[in-house]
Amino acid sequence: MDTAYARNGEVEIAYETFGDLGAEPLMLVSGLDYQMVWWPEDLCAALADRGFHVVRFDYRDSGLSTQFTATMSGGPWKAMLVGSKTRPYQGQDMIEDMLAVQDALGWTSAHLLGVSMGAGMSQWTAMTHPDRVKSLTLISGIPMGGNPLRILPYLHLGAFAKLATRRYGPERENQERMLVDVLRATYADGYPLDEDWARRTATVSYDRRPPDPAARQRQLAAGRTLKLSGDGLAQITVPTLVIHGEADPLVRPSASRALAHAIPGARLVTYPGMGHGLPPGLWTEVLDEVSALTDRQRSAHDAS
Repeated sequence: MDTAYARNGEVEIAYETFGDLGAEPLMLVSGLDYQMVWWPEDLCAALADRGFHVVRFDYRDSGLSTQFTATMSGGPWKAMLVGSKTRPYQGQDMIEDMLAVQDALGWTSAHLLGVSMGAGMSQWTAMTHPDRVKSLTLISGIPMGGNPLRILPYLHLGAFAKLATRRYGPERENQERMLVDVLRATYADGYPLDEDWARRTATVSYDRRPPDPAARQRQLAAGRTLKLSGDGLAQITVPTLVIHGEADPLVRPSASRALAHAIPGARLVTYPGMGHGLPPGLWTEVLDEVSALTDRQRSAHDAS
């Protein structure tokens, strides 16, 4: 798969596409510090077979996109809750990176499918640039906006603390093991992780760029710069699908219930045994839901 680059000022954003150029535009929006290779190629191909022109991309500070080096202070929790005066970019810059990818592809707007932090970035994009969003599919997400302390009841804090206290050496083997361990911690028994695929992808991810904890802190701090305006989530008018795993070990299902309640007309779907992400065992069911959502958007657009 050939990697292309979109430009947002001095920043380059790496991306790859699947499917026909004239198909429905669909952008995959990753979780925190996840490189685009963690979107399985088989999933991208399955979406392409459904009639989508699919793009996956690396956030700035991740993978093959432009890297930053400013040091964050206070660790990840401080970055998430209060941000940092030394942040080298803001959340709006990350949204504009997404739009730059759309521009590079000649898309005036796109369907957004976001997981975890990607669900948050998708919400913000729909609120700040509604003309660039056709529909939203939000998986394992949390309602955006307001006091950051309000997200804490939605989190399984013990799981985050456990991840934060694990220590790994700087050697390649240990860093790849860390990538697999973190991903494994997001899965649940109902749909276990494909360990072989995870190890192969960890190798690819390390080759593209070794893990950088400071980059995660910078991304978290950037997210804290986004401020709610207008009617918040109630101003989102595009068709919206909210999906959550009932066995999510990181984010409680109540987060997606609140999210679906806040966005007018949103459809909520939960799956027993599903963790924090989109496991292969549910691809067919979820892609059916996504196809129905985008069909509804096209019908509404054609009728208007």
